[in-house]
Formats: sequence, structure tokens, C-alpha cells
Amino acid sequence: MNAPIQPATIVGVIGAGTMGAGIAQLAARSGARTLLHDPLPEALERGTRRARDGLAKEAAKGRLSAAESDAAAARIEPVDDLAAFAPCELAIEAAPERLELKHELYARLSGEIVGPECVLATNTSSLLVTAIAAGATGPERVVGMHFFNPAPLMRLLEVVAGEQSSEAALALAHATGEAMGKTVIRAHDGPGFLVNRCNRPFGLEALRLLQERIADIETIDRIVRIEGGFRMGPFELSDLVGVDTGFEISKSFFEQSFGEPRWRPSPIQAKRVAAGLHGRKTGRGYYDYSSDPYRPPDPDPPADGAGAKVQPAVGGVLERILCQVINECAFALGEGVGSAEDIDTGMVLGLSYPRGPLAWADEIGLDHVLAVLDGLCEEYREERYRPAPELKRLVRAGRLGRTSGAGFFSYEAAP
Repeated sequence: MNAPIQPATIVGVIGAGTMGAGIAQLAARSGARTLLHDPLPEALERGTRRARDGLAKEAAKGRLSAAESDAAAARIEPVDDLAAFAPCELAIEAAPERLELKHELYARLSGEIVGPECVLATNTSSLLVTAIAAGATGPERVVGMHFFNPAPLMRLLEVVAGEQSSEAALALAHATGEAMGKTVIRAHDGPGFLVNRCNRPFGLEALRLLQERIADIETIDRIVRIEGGFRMGPFELSDLVGVDTGFEISKSFFEQSFGEPRWRPSPIQAKRVAAGLHGRKTGRGYYDYSSDPYRPPDPDPPADGAGAKVQPAVGGVLERILCQVINECAFALGEGVGSAEDIDTGMVLGLSYPRGPLAWADEIGLDHVLAVLDGLCEEYREERYRPAPELKRLVRAGRLGRTSGAGFFSYEAAP
């Protein structure tokens, strides 16, 4: 029996911005010697300070002892030349999202600096791991390690397999992520990987509802918060991320998929961006942030906690958004992008869903979800609403959810 893969003990981090500094903090906290590099001296100094300050804050909050914090801080070594990465077992790149730049980095690292066993990981969220790996000598050693922002606080890590990623490389990334204290899920390469892909309809279907004047911005967000149990509605979330950022992501998904109808950007996004209404950072997006609070407080939740319990009758607005999210998850599952368990874990830990969409579907009933999608498909005659083959297969097999004993998951019969 093969011994379990051990986490990397020497980790290099390329890019000392917010994400790179956070990853360096995690690596040092896990016990690894951590080399942090940035080509800009001031950025390297700032990132090193940020990582060490982060460890000090963890100690102040009781998450680490003072001695542990000091020891971890001492393991962070700023280096001004990539050549110092020679002994690394794992190099994690958190450089700007430019493919040419990443190709240059990977070519130099793999061809001149690190040994043949060193795993090269990218923290990209918008580029394909397979495309990045094309710049490396030995693309089988390249994997994705997609940390969620802020990296020291978010509990989730996606380890992403490119077309040529070896199991050994993936296992090392997985073990190192767990040593950093993360819950690790596996994903196969593709637009948005697993979590961000499955969440696409959360915003896009809300925009469609707004476009058709089924409900206004405030009503859609309020329904999603109160009935769905989400912390934020889709328009609030868009303002927080940046409407312009979200629009660029939407365009990237649509282009990378060669025009998948489910991922078509909304003209509402385009108009908001053209008007400079980019969200909180500009003072106005879908909401006006010139006054505080920007919206009235929600009423207290029902005494029976209906939203938290997730009633099968989820209401028109929430129903459309949720069924589209479930459908996207079913597409990802059927295409082998990730397992049902990893999809639900990722959506809860990475995006703060009140519960996993596939477990939610099992509560609602897969036949009900399919009926909603079939109804939308019949009404609009658009491929956007076509049900995922995996969803249809489960319904045909009688796996309708918890009431039938099996759906996306299996359930033991009550004694």
C-alpha cells in the first residue's frame, strides 16, 4: 500500500499582492519554509509585512500562540530573484492574469530553476490551467490551486486538474492545502472551474428577472435573502464584487465556452458599466451608497425558520434562480467537473450558500426542479433553460430526492 503523499515542506509563492501574501501566510503557518517573490521591491516588502502582520493578528485572536506566530513569521523569506526557488517542492503563482506573463514564469521556473519533481501551481481564477501549463517544461506537473479571497480566512481550496496534470502533482497540492487548514475539493479544468461555474446563474437569472420586470432589484434581493437564507442578494453581491468585474467575468465565460447560452452576459450589465455604475467602489451600482444604510433592514425571519429549512415551495423569483443554479451544478456533475459532494461543499464554504444546491434539490424534489426547467424551456424556447442530461437521467431512474430515498445523494430509509 502506497504511503500517503506528504505536504510540501519548501513552498515558493510568486506575487506578493493581497492574494500572494495571504498564501504565503498560510504556507508559513503550515510549517513550510516559505519563499516569497515579487519583481517589484516595494511590493515584496509590503507583501512580506502583510503576511507577517496577518500571523500576528491570528495570535492576537487566539488562533495561534505568540510562539507559533513568531516561528511562522520567521519562515517567510522574501527573495528578489526567482533563482532562490531552486529547492522548492511546490511553487504557487499568484501573478497578474496575463497568459503571456505566466508562460514566461513557468518556462523559466521549469526550464532553469526548480527540479523535475517540483509541482507548479497557479492561483488563476479566469484562465485555463491547461493553457497555463503549455508554457512549462513538463505540463504534467502544473495544477490549479484556487484560493478564495481573503485566502487566510476562507476555508475552501479548489485543486484543479488540467488536461495533463498528474495524480502525483494533484495529490501534493491537495496535501499541502490540507496542511494549510483548508477543506480541499477537486475540480477538472474549464471556465470557472467548479464553484464559480456553478454559481453563474445566481446573478444571470436575477438579471433576466429584472430585464423582464418580473421584480425590481430590491425585491429580488430581499426574496433571496429572506426566503432563500442567503447573506446577500445577487445585486448586492454584484455591487460588492464590482459590476464591471462581473461583466468581464461574464464575457470571459461566454467566450471560453464558444457561446454557451446559459452563460450569455446581460445587456443590463453592459449599460451599468457604460454608465460608470460599478458598485460600491464608485458609490453607486445597483444601489446608491451615498447614504448609510443603502437599503432598509429586513424584517425578522419567520419564527419557524422557513427560509433556513428550505421549503419545497420556494416562490417564483427564488425558484427560477435556484433551479437554474441546480441545473448548472447538474451539468458540471454530468461533465465530470466535480463530484456532488465537492460541488455542495464548494458552494457552502466558497460562496456561503445556506446549503449545498444538490442537497437542496433533493429536498425540493428533482422532478419538481425538472418541471420548472421544462416549463421555462417551453415558455422561452431558449437553450438557456434546457435541463441537464444528468438531471433528466436521475428523474427517469426514479431518483427524485429524499422522499424517494435517493437523488443526487442517497438516503437511508427511516427505521
